Amino acid sequence: MPKPSAPQWAAFLELGFRPLYLAGCFWAVVSVALWVFAPQWLGGSLTGVIWHAHEMLWGFIATIATGFLLTAGSNWTGINPLKGPALGGLCLLWVLARTAYLVPGTTAFALAATSELLFFVWSALSLGRAIYGTRNRRNYGVPLLVLALGLAHALFQWAAWQGDHALLMHYFNTGLQCMAVIALLVARRVIPFFAMRAVPGLQIPMHTRTGHWQLVAGGLAIGCGLLGWAGATALFLSVAGVIALVQLWGWKPVAVRRVPLLWILYVGYAALGLGLLVAGAHAAGFILRAAWPAHVIGVAGLSVLIMGMVTRTALGHLGRPLRADWLVVCCYGLVITAAAFRLFALLPTGLASGALHASAGSWMLAFALYLWRFFPMLIRPRSDQAATPAPNAGKIPVRPHPPQ
Repeated sequence: MPKPSAPQWAAFLELGFRPLYLAGCFWAVVSVALWVFAPQWLGGSLTGVIWHAHEMLWGFIATIATGFLLTAGSNWTGINPLKGPALGGLCLLWVLARTAYLVPGTTAFALAATSELLFFVWSALSLGRAIYGTRNRRNYGVPLLVLALGLAHALFQWAAWQGDHALLMHYFNTGLQCMAVIALLVARRVIPFFAMRAVPGLQIPMHTRTGHWQLVAGGLAIGCGLLGWAGATALFLSVAGVIALVQLWGWKPVAVRRVPLLWILYVGYAALGLGLLVAGAHAAGFILRAAWPAHVIGVAGLSVLIMGMVTRTALGHLGRPLRADWLVVCCYGLVITAAAFRLFALLPTGLASGALHASAGSWMLAFALYLWRFFPMLIRPRSDQAATPAPNAGKIPVRPHPPQ
């Protein structure tokens, strides 16, 4: 085996998934540790459950999604949206936001909110330059969805500044629904592609037409939610959720039961579909506690999908064999366990506190193990480049994975 190459800044900042996967997963560990085990350290303007909700959605989930989209954008267009010092500057904005939210005072809050908004605007503009500049019509909506995430964040912060908790949670749900629509778009494309490549002879539909209806339903749900039309919001969320479950059944889940890199994505997509149904029931007034849709979508759906994507796509883009070893499978089992305990903790039982701590422990261990395994890979050049170094070995060429 060739000796592993040394870490390189050029390699680390070549594609968006490298620094942002590490940043998002690191924050998944730290933010949950602070929220559950050391809440007294949360001294910023966003306190308690408000800080927790904000950081899990925009600090963790949206960060991973941005890293994926910046990388996928280079595959879709042949143009790398952000790399080198520009990508480093984007990551610096992320660090400023995470740090400033923990510091008391209005100045720190303004710095954090501004840095975070610039993070999403910069990402959206960079994606837009690559996608619109190459007339990649299939992905014209992607920069707008990232911009919508930034807008929902700005509205959330404005409501927090006003001290309006009800309005704040309303905008949180808007951001969560934007993130769910992005996840539906990405997962509906990559899951069947990954499955047909990994399972010999497997032929499953891409669900392009139903995917379009699904995105329309998701977009209408977001718009109706902002307008306060609860009935229409419930209807469109339910339609998007039902379509997701029908799509999943068409992807023949039994056929991928022996491939961990695939079944973890199937589990996350199923939970996302169920979460949209729960969100629809909440919007219709059948579920009164807002924590249910937030955690079914966010923890059981998006976070499980994230664990599958940050392993599968990292292995592919780093030139590694597409196989899940025992440690990766442990990460999958732990994040699913964390989701199960977190949902159990929402039930009115005397075991809620114990379930919450068990969920936090499983969650932190899952993402810590991911960091332990993938951090050395993400700061080095691709493995197939390390074996044959070249004068500009720090520059990693963009390779289609998967083609869109």
